[in-house]
Amino acid sequence: MIITPSILTADFCELGTTIDEAIAAGIDWIHLDVMDGNWVVNRTITFGPAVIRSIRERVGPDVFMDCHLMVTNAEENWNQYVDAGVNLVIAHIEAVDDMSTLIEKLHACGCQAGAVLNPATPADTILPFLPNLDLVLVMSVVPGKGGQSFMSEMEDKTRTFRAAIDAQIAAGGRPTKLMIDGGIKAHNIAQVADWGIEIAVVGSGLINDKGTIAENLTEIQHALQQ
Repeated sequence: MIITPSILTADFCELGTTIDEAIAAGIDWIHLDVMDGNWVVNRTITFGPAVIRSIRERVGPDVFMDCHLMVTNAEENWNQYVDAGVNLVIAHIEAVDDMSTLIEKLHACGCQAGAVLNPATPADTILPFLPNLDLVLVMSVVPGKGGQSFMSEMEDKTRTFRAAIDAQIAAGGRPTKLMIDGGIKAHNIAQVADWGIEIAVVGSGLINDKGTIAENLTEIQHALQQ
């Protein structure tokens, strides 16, 4: 399984040092949560293309970077994130009017395309687009709502996507990846791996004051081997 850190729990005054630490620990995928102050329920603003560009310049071309767009206008400004250096744009199905066109535009400029859905949104909203998606992200918390715990009730939805992707691959279709984000830590990483998750976004489980990123990553990797 790929473990990718969400940098939201980092001290932004020390962001470059934190990213250097993550890469030194063996991380080669960085997850960027973009909130515009409008779409998420708590009206949080995080960061935008300028910060992402700085991160790309720091890490170089070999680190994979995705951005999870929790914004109202992904269809209008997706190209800013591609220009800033992300490899994959993940847009919310609830916030996009024409997902097929957005996917086509991303692919046309050489960027991978992903779709994400909130916990209350059924898998059926994304399944029609699956043949053209590079990644599906299942949220196991409500985006932007603090103090939440991992929602184990996302198992059925995740397994639905896993079965659909496996069938698609068996038929010679696109090998769409399956990611999860929200409350993922060492104690539940093996659980979501059993559901068929290939990529786990980890925030405070990796970037915290209880241990170094290398120590926390080792704990998570050991939990996967149990």
